[in-house]
Amino acid sequence: MEFPIVVLACSTGGLDAVSRVLAPLPGDFAAAVVVVQHTSPDAPGALPDILARRTALPVAPAVDGARLLPGHVLVAPPGRHLLATADGTLTTIPVGPVPPYRPSADLLLATLAVVAGPRVVAVVLSGHGNDAATGATAVHRFGGVVLVADPTTSAASAMPEAAIGRDAIVNGIVALDDIAHMLVDLTASTVLHAEPEPR
Repeated sequence: MEFPIVVLACSTGGLDAVSRVLAPLPGDFAAAVVVVQHTSPDAPGALPDILARRTALPVAPAVDGARLLPGHVLVAPPGRHLLATADGTLTTIPVGPVPPYRPSADLLLATLAVVAGPRVVAVVLSGHGNDAATGATAVHRFGGVVLVADPTTSAASAMPEAAIGRDAIVNGIVALDDIAHMLVDLTASTVLHAEPEPR
């Protein structure tokens, strides 16, 4: 993978938040996008179809073995956690009968941090709980970028506040409607297209 990967992590209020980030992105957006929104394992999985009507980018559910591609959006399916692999694909595993948060942004972000390092952009959006804070810490540790929606612009502020509460991991606290513009600028940067250094 030689392109940036943006993860939009959210829970309550996430549909509106993700829609407001995806809608302004251009059709030639230079990064792959993965959406992780907490949902019941029994949910019908309608989120990809809803988002596809709200963005110029192609949107699909993230099936096992799905390949990350620039300018494409993959959505974590109900009942499955996503893990990133070194060959640029996603693996799905069952969420199990009890929480943690499902699907887990922490699991996806931590594995992406290891395999893609500085090309990862973690974006923590509206939601209850503290999922994504640990994963964002991993992204920061491996040289990626962490953006957090300004809690005052979020329908549910706990997830953004949990990430902000991790000392010195956040690169920017951004008003929700400004995130798309910042992502376009970030993904045009040569820094986000670098190969991670061996560890």
